Amino acid sequence: GPTRKMPLTASAMDFFQLFVPDNVLKNMVVQTNMYAKKYQERFGSDDTWIDVTLTEMKAFLGYMISTSIHHCESVLSIWSSGFYSNKSIALIMTQSRFEKILKYFHIVAFRSSQTTHGLYKIQPFLDSLQNGFDSAFRPSQAQVLHEPLIDEDPVFIATCTERELRKRKKRKFSLWVRQCSSTGFICQIYVHLKEGSGADGLDALKNKPQLHSMVAKSLCQNASGKNYIIFTGPSITSLNLFEEFEKQAIYCCGLLSTRKSDCTGLPPSMLNNPDTPPSRGQYRIRMKGNMSLICWYNKGHFRFLTNAYSPVQQGVIIKRKSGEIPCPLAVEAFAAHLSYICKYDDKYSKYFISHKPNKTWQQVFWFAISIAINNAYILYKMSEAYHVTRYSRAQFGERLVKELLGLEDTSPSH
Repeated sequence: GPTRKMPLTASAMDFFQLFVPDNVLKNMVVQTNMYAKKYQERFGSDDTWIDVTLTEMKAFLGYMISTSIHHCESVLSIWSSGFYSNKSIALIMTQSRFEKILKYFHIVAFRSSQTTHGLYKIQPFLDSLQNGFDSAFRPSQAQVLHEPLIDEDPVFIATCTERELRKRKKRKFSLWVRQCSSTGFICQIYVHLKEGSGADGLDALKNKPQLHSMVAKSLCQNASGKNYIIFTGPSITSLNLFEEFEKQAIYCCGLLSTRKSDCTGLPPSMLNNPDTPPSRGQYRIRMKGNMSLICWYNKGHFRFLTNAYSPVQQGVIIKRKSGEIPCPLAVEAFAAHLSYICKYDDKYSKYFISHKPNKTWQQVFWFAISIAINNAYILYKMSEAYHVTRYSRAQFGERLVKELLGLEDTSPSH
């Protein structure tokens, strides 16, 4: 849960600023102004440009965040006369001023001579965000590694034309998270660029298991020695990785797939399906030290690799139609944590900022901001302030937008 007690009067902005404080916003102001100056020196002066202020930067973020609540295809719809127009917030800043800030917006204006990382324009912000996640929240023992749902708004996909879809560039990165599976709080973000010849590029990692193993190690670099139980999907599950994690006091439970998983070192007899299928709920087990490979049957063969649960401990999977199906405890635990993450995705994935820039670093930035707001809401729900106001996720987002735009009084309450 939360590591600090927030006051009863804490606002949406107070929770958001646990992760994106004023010093981070002030740095965005400085870097944006530096980039605007550099750009104009190179391409000619822009008489209509005035240096951006902290108040304007907050309003700029507020406009972008509003697209996560109203799901308008373009943030510029706010100033239009169409369905997504929003006169109450459109008056805070003119459309032309917003577009100017959007043109010059930067987090790192200049590349340093030592920088080779493809995300150098956003890495300082991601590092600051990670520090905020680490200091504001203590996760439960059970966590899960996965790729959250961050794709397009399904309503837009269903209604847009093929031409509009073709115009949109495919994402050049994948975003992975380590998530507390009892609250949904995202403890760590890892961004992997899909292009590039560097050590972290896909050119250097042709086979998927090697790539996913590297992703898992990056996500768990702060987890060693804490006796966490990490749940993984088939792409990450492998004997070598789990044994490596066990040396760091990180325990695992993963679904295994003969197609997607690295099955090196596992007994072939457990990976092949028997000629006659067993009855539902039956399972076979092979052990090596603390590691168990479980093959469980329920309308198909499901294989699990774990060193976190004893294979002899019994559990049950409850189905609405067929009642209880016996299974090892590891299978029950995996199903429970997976269903929680599905619920999280259903509830929170629709609140991702729908602005889709072309630049990869900007796409990553808006995804990271969306995750920070979701995390802020989770902390708010666990605080005493929630019992006073009881905002839904949509209402919390609306309050945050108004507070960033200066339409609500957010005088310091702590």
